[in-house]
Amino acid sequence: MDSLTQIVLGAAVGEAVLGKKVGNKAMLFGAIAGTIPDLDVFARFLTDPVSAIEWHRGFSHSILFSILFAPIFGWIIFKLLPKKEASWKDWSWLMFWGLFTHPILDSFTTWGTQLFWPFKTRLAFQNIFVIDPLYTLPFLVLLVLAMFQKRTSIKRRRYNTWGLLLSSGYLVLSLILKAITYHKFTQALTEQGISYTEIDTRPSPFNTILWTANVDTKDAYLIANYSFFDTKPISFESYSKHHELLGDLKNNDKVNRLERIAEGWYIITKDNGQLFFNDLRFGLMSMDPKEQNFAFKYQLTNTQGKLDIVETPKNVGDAKKLMRELWNRILGN
Repeated sequence: MDSLTQIVLGAAVGEAVLGKKVGNKAMLFGAIAGTIPDLDVFARFLTDPVSAIEWHRGFSHSILFSILFAPIFGWIIFKLLPKKEASWKDWSWLMFWGLFTHPILDSFTTWGTQLFWPFKTRLAFQNIFVIDPLYTLPFLVLLVLAMFQKRTSIKRRRYNTWGLLLSSGYLVLSLILKAITYHKFTQALTEQGISYTEIDTRPSPFNTILWTANVDTKDAYLIANYSFFDTKPISFESYSKHHELLGDLKNNDKVNRLERIAEGWYIITKDNGQLFFNDLRFGLMSMDPKEQNFAFKYQLTNTQGKLDIVETPKNVGDAKKLMRELWNRILGN
């Protein structure tokens, strides 16, 4: 999830664990704990793009990381603050839950987490977008209300508890909505006589009303959208895989790693002789059925046997256009 959401969750967890003893300091250090796992984004300054992608939501988002580093961070806080407020064990417990709930929440997104690192499997339920105001804003309001209450106040506990319950309830609701839309997509495929081997569904940006499905057929991927306000049948658009365009690069280590990152959901395109690797899991840059640009697109440049992979930059204008189209599509077809 986005940084603000993880800060809010970490602060709420910190309050639940130690707020009665140390007041707003529990929220502060809970928020810090909720931020720490995402520091792995700085890997992009230290290594190549493919390795940076692999590292993101890897070790720092694992159970092992939480177990190993919680007592270390807890000890640092214990040494910095008055000993009478809380013990090393108390601070370690707060840091563990702040660190651990971060990857748990991320596991509900499309990217997922390597919660069981060093095993490479990513846990990704794909039932919530990385930024969802309906999850974050009520949670934030209740946390702020709790923050301004005395640490021994019943209202403080109540506000914080309601924040945790409402946000968790929204996650459960999104899982139910995912199940409903999965049925809608598979039913449409059956009614239209479309044979497929795999289907992958996820919510569109910033909401859980409009959902997208990627469908794997023999030579192409189908992409479709469904809103709970739709009145017309679901329409599937076809995108040829064109994996053959890779040629000898099909056996290249970097390409193979990108394939694993995309979990097989990718197409290869060619523009002016330049190859591009398109990750289908995060959708297109427009709601136009004929759109060809995907949110995550990588340029493959092979120079004298050396392959360079660079993520293509996103255009701010395209993002604004997508937001306008997204709102119109949410309202139905």
